[in-house]
Amino acid sequence: MRTTLTRVFGAGLIAALVAGAGLFAQQPTPPPQTPAPASAEATAGQQPPASPDQQPVFRTGINTVRVDVIVTDKQGNPVTDLKLEDFEIQEDGKPQKAETFRLVKIDTAVQPAYTQRGIRTRNDEETAAADENSRIFAFFLDDYHVLRESSMSMKKPVMDFIANQLAPGDLATVMYPLTPVDAAVLTRNHQGIINAVEKFEGRKYRYEPVNAIENRYVMRLTPDAIEIIRRQVTLGAIRGLCTKLGSLREGRKSLILLSEGFNATLPPQMRSNLPGGLAGTSGVGGGTRDPFAAENNVMEDRVQFSAGMDMQRELRDVWDACNRNNTAIYAVDPRGLATGGFDITANISQRTSQAYLNASLDTLRELADNTDGRAIVNRNDLAAGMKQIIRDSSAYYLVGYNSTQAPTDGKFHAIRVRVKRPGVQVRHRQGYWAYSADDLKRATEVSAKTGPPAAVTQALAAIAPMTNHRYIRTWIGNDKGADGRTRVTLLWEPLPPAPGVKRDEPRRVTVLATSSSGDIIYRGKVPAELATPGNGGIVRFQAPPGKLDLRLTIEGDGTGTLDSEDRALVIPDLSAPEVILSTPKVWFARNAREFTQITTGTPPAPTAVREFRRTDRLLVRLDAYAPADAPTKVTAQLLNQQGTKMTDVSVTAPTEGQTYAIDLPLANLAAGQYLLEITGTSEGQKPVSELIAFRLGS
Repeated sequence: MRTTLTRVFGAGLIAALVAGAGLFAQQPTPPPQTPAPASAEATAGQQPPASPDQQPVFRTGINTVRVDVIVTDKQGNPVTDLKLEDFEIQEDGKPQKAETFRLVKIDTAVQPAYTQRGIRTRNDEETAAADENSRIFAFFLDDYHVLRESSMSMKKPVMDFIANQLAPGDLATVMYPLTPVDAAVLTRNHQGIINAVEKFEGRKYRYEPVNAIENRYVMRLTPDAIEIIRRQVTLGAIRGLCTKLGSLREGRKSLILLSEGFNATLPPQMRSNLPGGLAGTSGVGGGTRDPFAAENNVMEDRVQFSAGMDMQRELRDVWDACNRNNTAIYAVDPRGLATGGFDITANISQRTSQAYLNASLDTLRELADNTDGRAIVNRNDLAAGMKQIIRDSSAYYLVGYNSTQAPTDGKFHAIRVRVKRPGVQVRHRQGYWAYSADDLKRATEVSAKTGPPAAVTQALAAIAPMTNHRYIRTWIGNDKGADGRTRVTLLWEPLPPAPGVKRDEPRRVTVLATSSSGDIIYRGKVPAELATPGNGGIVRFQAPPGKLDLRLTIEGDGTGTLDSEDRALVIPDLSAPEVILSTPKVWFARNAREFTQITTGTPPAPTAVREFRRTDRLLVRLDAYAPADAPTKVTAQLLNQQGTKMTDVSVTAPTEGQTYAIDLPLANLAAGQYLLEITGTSEGQKPVSELIAFRLGS
């Protein structure tokens, strides 16, 4: 997690620490990305049907461009009765012929039922995002640029919006400026998003560090420098989020930015020569107490102009990234109808306060206008304004054309769409980035490389980084039970929240296990006290072989349900006449004393952790079963993340019983992902294998 956070934190912090308070390097713009070549869409129902002997023509290629177009009336209601010939398209000012056309209309009243099952890995996320009936919403909670009192007032309308406006099939995620981009995973668990909003607290002009990274610069830099870092971090995170959303789907995505906007500098009254952690916002140590210091001051005008140019470049980088990835920003200002950017305690004149307010509102409007979104500002009724977000995402046209220019210059090409109907408002994707010649060459080359085996890919997917929407990690194991049944062990461990995310801690998990016929196999609460302190909870129950549906409900201290998850398991028949391995149990020790403790006497509960340090030492235990208690042999080998063998690993056979043990020190391995493959064999029987994937840090 530490490595990912550094990527998101970006060049702003590093430049500030190296160059000081006055010089800040611009964050590098990501390389141009182009939309994936879009195949032609069938003409909508308004078009004449093709005759039986006339096959429809579908065009595709690198010059095919697809544009999503929102058409609304004066009241903001979608217009859904247009035809292909009603659209006129220009690319870089040159007319283009609209050739494909489809109305995307999502009826939330007939949404199918969805569960949380499946959205656990990047592949699951891409599969869910590919469903065009699932709208995508990303909530960006900009705590760096929202006052605490504003964040309190905005919670209810935003939570009501999520609860009442989002359909069960809609995908959503939530992100803070310091949230790693790969932790912003789409989910249909809307209650988890609501929980994150409920914990949101604005930190604008408050410089108390909340983590080690902030502590490194808050106690060294002035408030003005900290504000620049915060702005760069926030805008960099938005760019990263847009890029990720674009990688999941070419179609329209909505990024709901909850922010009070951005300013180039602090007013003179709030500047200080002291570090932000000491100066606060009182102006002590260099700030002026003159409320009119920023008015009619040539030097101040120069400072604002220079800083404003830097901020404008940063904003442009954001909307360029959004346009590349077809993501619309809906900027929601929680201040409502305000008269100034500061209250009376700041000792700032009304004229300066109004100027800073207008400047911050302008940044929100720019981000929205340049990304085909909307700025919901100067409104005390946020709920009414946010309903337009749903309208825009529920009905729009996909219009495609074959570019007459067929550009391969790697540049941005502007698109303009008009509709031959008076009295309507047309909003659409602003343009696209063309392929370069090198991009085209890479896309047409056929790679001879083959990926790792499916079993290796599946095992590595199980150790994908957990997101801030997940409250626990789990481990589920099987070994032999009584009367031909299998004993199932479920262990859960609490997960720490991502940096900048505030939420309740999980205290108990309700487990409901049912068979394929609906019979209840197990039901009960698993509090944290049932396991070793800090290791969450553990429960064991007997289950017949076959399919098992598992429902996990995570609860906190008096706050109701925090999260829920469905699992579909297949319980093996460990009494079958073949070689069978139980689920390997894993323990890890930080030192020799800990290793002695877990290898002597009754061992503690195994761990669900699969991320270790090079100084750790692993202990793996499992049982091997063979028909009629025939002799079995268990071997192990270490694989890299491609599934290629690296080395054999020694296995200690049991002196009695069926439990084998593996002692695996990690000191001689480099940081990366690995797999431990354990294979059981017996004469005349087919070998079986188990894979344990783990990640090794420094």
